[in-house]
Amino acid sequence: MTVTANLGFPRLGVRRELKWALERAWRSGDHAELRAVAAELRARHWKLQVDRGIERVPVGDFSLYDHMLDAAVALGAVPQRFGTDGFDVLTDEGLERYFLMARGGDVGGVAVTPLEMTKWFDTNYHQLVPELRPDQPFRAHPARLVSELEEAHGAGVPARVALVGPITFLARSKRTDGGDPIELVDALVAAQVELVDALRAAGAPAFCFDESLLVTDLSPTARAAFPEAYARIREAAGDAEVTVAASFGALGPNLDVAMGLPVDFVHIDLVRGPGRLDEVMAARPEGLGLSLGVVDGRNIWRSDLDPVIDTVRRAVERLGPEQVQVAPSCSLLHLPVDLSAEDAMDPRLRSWLAFATERLDELRIIAAVVDGDEGSVAAELADNRAAAASRRSSTRVHDPAVGARVAAITPAMARRHSPYATRARRQHDELALPVFPTTTIGSFPQTPEIRRLRKRHRDGDIDRATYDAELRAAIADTVAFQERLGLDVLVHGEFERTDMVEYFGDRLEGFATTVNGWVQSYGSRGVKPPIIFGDIRRPSPMTVEWITYAASLTNKPMKAMLTGPVTILQWSFVRDDQPEAITANQVALALRDEVDDLVAAGIRIIQIDEPALREGLPLRAADRAAYLDWATEAFRLSAGSAPDEVQVHTHMCYADFGDIIDAIVDLDADVISMEASRSAMELLDDFVARDYPNEIGPGIWDIHSPRVPDDAELDALLTRAVERFGAERLWVNPDCGLKTRGWEETTASLEHLVAAAHRARSRLR
Repeated sequence: MTVTANLGFPRLGVRRELKWALERAWRSGDHAELRAVAAELRARHWKLQVDRGIERVPVGDFSLYDHMLDAAVALGAVPQRFGTDGFDVLTDEGLERYFLMARGGDVGGVAVTPLEMTKWFDTNYHQLVPELRPDQPFRAHPARLVSELEEAHGAGVPARVALVGPITFLARSKRTDGGDPIELVDALVAAQVELVDALRAAGAPAFCFDESLLVTDLSPTARAAFPEAYARIREAAGDAEVTVAASFGALGPNLDVAMGLPVDFVHIDLVRGPGRLDEVMAARPEGLGLSLGVVDGRNIWRSDLDPVIDTVRRAVERLGPEQVQVAPSCSLLHLPVDLSAEDAMDPRLRSWLAFATERLDELRIIAAVVDGDEGSVAAELADNRAAAASRRSSTRVHDPAVGARVAAITPAMARRHSPYATRARRQHDELALPVFPTTTIGSFPQTPEIRRLRKRHRDGDIDRATYDAELRAAIADTVAFQERLGLDVLVHGEFERTDMVEYFGDRLEGFATTVNGWVQSYGSRGVKPPIIFGDIRRPSPMTVEWITYAASLTNKPMKAMLTGPVTILQWSFVRDDQPEAITANQVALALRDEVDDLVAAGIRIIQIDEPALREGLPLRAADRAAYLDWATEAFRLSAGSAPDEVQVHTHMCYADFGDIIDAIVDLDADVISMEASRSAMELLDDFVARDYPNEIGPGIWDIHSPRVPDDAELDALLTRAVERFGAERLWVNPDCGLKTRGWEETTASLEHLVAAAHRARSRLR
């Protein structure tokens, strides 16, 4: 019989139960309710998988914040500023330290900065970055994993322990001395073997190690590390089944490494690496099983099951059913939980979709058909075929007018009228800003009152006029607040926006939005990606009313906020029936129309955020140029109509900017702001090395942490920025938007930020 397996399941809960429990625990310091909610979610999600016939159910994939943080704690890789090297998160003291690593805070009056964040491969999920010393000690701390394994066994779950593989863990970490983390593999694997020993003693029947590093360009050191690491793990696992999973792409030139591992199964992603099954089967040694990632763990389009079944059947016929497992392409962490929670969605569109729960049903159907039991799933298979045919023939998907407009794009449309140096002179004359101009990234705190207001309007308790009046009052208060602080460039606060992508998805044709389609971004932060199902056009202005109202309240420059085309794509569930470059240009043209309307309304600063530009970068270097070509063109197309005197900003999140620095230059934004505080301005080095020609605002306040930065910290960060980049083109701003922060900490932090800019100006005199 063909085995069904899963690599991971969403953590937040269908209605974000984990989010609310986390935030209550952070406010109260009481962890009892949080632990109870977490246990209930694990039990519910295990039962859901068991009820759908999943025979390898992941245990250990659930996290209270982040799986890389969990792995660091389980392996004793705890930086010294958080105390001793090891602790147990099952204790309240241990859990406090766990959250300190994630969020930072004050310990005994001393500011403790959290771990850095970066994107998990090319997904929208943020991982924390473990910090490893050159002499890093590792030691297993298995209590959490053993406890969850015992929970699963008590519930009758066919458990498989999910762990971050040792080579991927090291590669996704950083050495404090700048060295290669892979050099620490011997000590790390020794601790991983201790974990495996403890879990085997607790009755673990199977392990799955996430080694998605195998779909990237491996360094020689990493290639060499794999065989020895897994020889030691294989020995420790004894007769337990061992799987190595490689998600997010094809194995490509690393096929020989993966096929040479002494394990029972290698998982391959046949969604992101289609058409590679034959070469994998040809390279596979006798006795090595294959886990086939045949349903999409990252997108929500329902699988067309007939060709998938043919693929799996071909593998079973060649290898035998005992050596084939069917699975999602990657962990289902990247999907919403359950489509059944979307009662209000258009039924036709809904019939085209599959969330995490529906992906499990697809695996069950595939296994049944391959095993010769098509009759038991005949109705479901017929429904799948009808949905696939419906989507292919739908007139809602294609708009000839949009296609004609995209076809008429010219290279000149994607370039500003004048080069940056000319624009800068015009903008400086127009805006008359001081040296070290201060601003924020865009959003201000989304308080419970604002959320309740939005819900009352959504539920029909208040009419649109009342809702708009309340939003205008919030904007007016925020504009006045910024003027009192002395910020130089103001924003309207974005109180009308639930999310920086969903807001635009609600206002563009070709998009649909969900009610409970929540996906974890990091920790308690969830997003609801809109769904791009068809050609995109802007039926009417989206932001002009709010921005112009805010601008009417002040004599200071008001910055308009738009989300860029690449970020809208990356943070949406994008259609899979045409190249992403075409969809990006459709979004860019809609944004270009918005830019034109903002300019006509007198707005002279427009920020087009592209925090997702780096995360869309293909994992292999050979594929990157093509992506960056269309991604940067889409950004320039959205901004290209802005006249010289209009200053175009962009914003980017934590990323390895060195990988895309030429593309950032090619964006030709007048000002880029970015997250830089957690790296103590190290991220600026890439801009300095490239001699970045335009203006830059490296964040000096880490908004992902609840702590308020003090004067000495801000002065030190700003001084480092000046040392690296000079003062003439430097802006002063937070790392990111302030949506998730409270007003008290926002007020204190911005007061410190403005004061730091004033002190920096005084040092220039």
